[in-house]
Order: sequence, then structure tokens, then C-alpha cells
Amino acid sequence: MTPRLTSAMLVSALVRRADAEGGSAMVLAKGDPTSGAILLLLLERGINPRFVERGIGPDGRAALIPSGPKDLADESEVLAYWRRRRERDPDLWVVELDIAGAERFAAETMTLC
Repeated sequence: MTPRLTSAMLVSALVRRADAEGGSAMVLAKGDPTSGAILLLLLERGINPRFVERGIGPDGRAALIPSGPKDLADESEVLAYWRRRRERDPDLWVVELDIAGAERFAAETMTLC
């Protein structure tokens, strides 16, 4: 079995990197520290919300996979989506990331191993 970083370590690294790069990352919900799934709410300057989650790509390696509704009209839809996900999976981490190039930035950390 290949060793891998825990969910808590990946989230912590993402938050620290975002802070160091002048962006912001906020943990909206903490999940299982060892192996909880990670759902990211990506924003750029507070607009264009979209969800991705850490999963396994077609090549069998860690990847960010689009998740949730394509068009999120307002903040209530964003909140409702991740809260529904947490109801079904209490081990789920939910992290809001607001930084330029949010998807690229998240992929650099979330696909480490």
C-alpha cells in the first residue's frame, strides 16, 4: 500500500499555502482527520463559485473532480449543496478557497499523493 497524507494534513497545507500567497481558505466543516473526503468551494475574488472534490482520476492518481451544480445562482444554493453533502457524509471536509487560479492552486496541494 502506498503511504498517503491524511485529510487533515492536506487541508492544513492548503490553508497555510493560501494564506502565504495572499488568498484565503476557510474550513467550513471538519471531517474525519485521517481519511475524510475533501470538498472544495472555489472562488476568485468572492465570485464564480464552483465545487470540486479530491478523488481518483482516470489514471488512478489523486485528482480534483468537478462536483455539485454547474450554475450556482446565489449563496443559499452554495450553502444548501455542501450542507446536504455533509448530512450524507459526516466525515466530509468542506473548505472554501478564494484565490487567483483557485483550481490550479488547489490541485497543486490536493493531488500530492
